[in-house]
Amino acid sequence: VVKDSLCPIIVRRRIGYEYEYVGGRIKHSYMCSLPHSFLAKMVAAAFLAAHLPRVAPFCAQTTRLVRPALLRMSSSADTSLPPTAAARLSRGSLTSPDARSIENNLEVILSHLRSRRANDATMELAGTVAQLNSKRVELIKRRDAALNIRKTASAEVGMLMREQKVEEADLAKAKSAAAGSEADAAEEELAVIQGEIDGALAAVPNLLDDRVPEGGDDTENELITAWGSPAEAAAAMGWSDGFEPRWHDDVASALGGWEVQRAVGISGARFAALSGPVARLERALTQFFLDLHTVEHGYTEVSVPLVVGRGALQGTSQLPKFEEDLFKIDAGSHTCNGEDAFLIPTAEVPLTNLHAGEILEEADLPVCYVAATPCFRAEAGASGRDTRGLFRLHQFPKVELVKITSASASDDEHESLTAHAEECLKRLKLPYKKVRLCSGDIGFAARHCYDLEVWLPGQGEYREVSSCSNCGDFQARRMGTRYRPAPVVADDEPKKGGKKKKPKKEKPLLCHTINGSGLAVGRALIAVLENYQREDGAVVVPEALRGYMGGCEVILPVDAGAAGGKGKGKGE
Repeated sequence: VVKDSLCPIIVRRRIGYEYEYVGGRIKHSYMCSLPHSFLAKMVAAAFLAAHLPRVAPFCAQTTRLVRPALLRMSSSADTSLPPTAAARLSRGSLTSPDARSIENNLEVILSHLRSRRANDATMELAGTVAQLNSKRVELIKRRDAALNIRKTASAEVGMLMREQKVEEADLAKAKSAAAGSEADAAEEELAVIQGEIDGALAAVPNLLDDRVPEGGDDTENELITAWGSPAEAAAAMGWSDGFEPRWHDDVASALGGWEVQRAVGISGARFAALSGPVARLERALTQFFLDLHTVEHGYTEVSVPLVVGRGALQGTSQLPKFEEDLFKIDAGSHTCNGEDAFLIPTAEVPLTNLHAGEILEEADLPVCYVAATPCFRAEAGASGRDTRGLFRLHQFPKVELVKITSASASDDEHESLTAHAEECLKRLKLPYKKVRLCSGDIGFAARHCYDLEVWLPGQGEYREVSSCSNCGDFQARRMGTRYRPAPVVADDEPKKGGKKKKPKKEKPLLCHTINGSGLAVGRALIAVLENYQREDGAVVVPEALRGYMGGCEVILPVDAGAAGGKGKGKGE
């Protein structure tokens, strides 16, 4: 970038280097206090070499000065070769970002932000947090030093007054007062800086697990497993070679249960209404998922509020980043404990926040919750996408799984929760794929995430039906949810007096939170309607759902049902 014709020239690269032409030489610095590297300098040098000829007619003087500077820079550069700009550094023992870890490990934090394809504003926020935390530490030292002076001076005042040294006592009082004023000023400044740090941290996403593959979008996700096959599903329904599977909305219409146009007339676009056997099939899926998770997988069912406050959404990190995707309730109508109120985008929010601010015992972990709720999303960023059918609605039913666990059990519990979601698809005999999300597709709060993608023959592709995320301690840090590790068992040696030592009480640690859909009911309904349709328009009820459908095995289309004397959308 050439600014003001001749100087300065500033070249910013994603790796964070800045090269600036100042006073006839190039001044180079790493904007976020990283060590200089030969590789980074050469990238910037190559960039300048490539682009300077284009601007040479306008700034010949600059060109003559810059090229020698580049040569001097390359000849004197250090020879250490850290990872390239695109490489993500291992997070090692780091957990979720906080002010201290960002300041002390800025290189790691920035590499993860670049891997996530974070924008420049987010990158700058990380640098801002590092700078503010450094200032915060200095202020704390200044405040504590002033408080110590005040304490010492106050003690001197009492001693001098007892000795009737009035003048010296007055000086000590003045010293104490001055130190107190300095401590108060530092405290006020600390409060301001802490507010700035908290605001900046709220926009910094979680660090990535080392297993997360590098990639820009969902096309670069990593396939882990595939279960079942579209061909087997088609054969099970007896589809002929020339049969073209219908979309779920056409299938539901044939069953007499598609009322979407009426729903749009009531509520607007991206709302749906189902009736008759299709509505019952949706309810059957919800009941089946709940029973599977509570009876066989050991989750506790919870009925949760559908309205939550701003603080709860900040705890699970939907806010502040995703506020435009939420349905906000007018403050004149309702607030949550004085906070802005919102409809829940997922039951993850109230379920995870059930233990906000609490200290749990390690012996009580994991806490496993399941809830079936409607979810509400404005889908502000989805304009023009998935406008047909049930796939992307403002209101949709979902069964949500949440686990609160310890750091040591975190990965195992994540695998367990994902397997529980997979079991739903296996019981329904729906072909699916399990993929690990890449760095550019993973969610804001997740450090490691699996998506389950179910086969939809009407659309001819696999689509997401569940996303199972391990957030590490990212959400727990925001919510203040901790656990106390099991006490260390005292040895058998008695202490003095013949009594055994009491177990040492361990310091509380941040919990880890895991969540996933088990499953998204609307999308599961789409999969059932499309995979279990027959060529005559009927839909076979999956065996796992027949007990919830009154024993119904096949839902007949409206015309066939009427012809058979069974009425609209009846079953066999």
